[in-house]
Amino acid sequence: MGTETTPLIIARAKSDIAIIPKMANRHGLIAGATGTGKTVTLRTLAEQFSMLGVSVFMADVKETFQACPFPGRKRQVVERIQELV
Repeated sequence: MGTETTPLIIARAKSDIAIIPKMANRHGLIAGATGTGKTVTLRTLAEQFSMLGVSVFMADVKETFQACPFPGRKRQVVERIQELV
């Protein structure tokens, strides 16, 4: 598993494309033409941030991810819901 300073590889090419977790923003937009790797990029980011313990929410208009559950931290989610209720 990585840390806040270990780059997360999100694409591989002649030179890898990576993001440093502590430099990541709370919101992001992935845009591009059909077949350019948007879904793969989003899934890769979500999986890697989830492995670091970061909660991930994805709005999926086309339902591409409906069958892709990601492990979360249920206990914290349940506690937060109880605080709000």
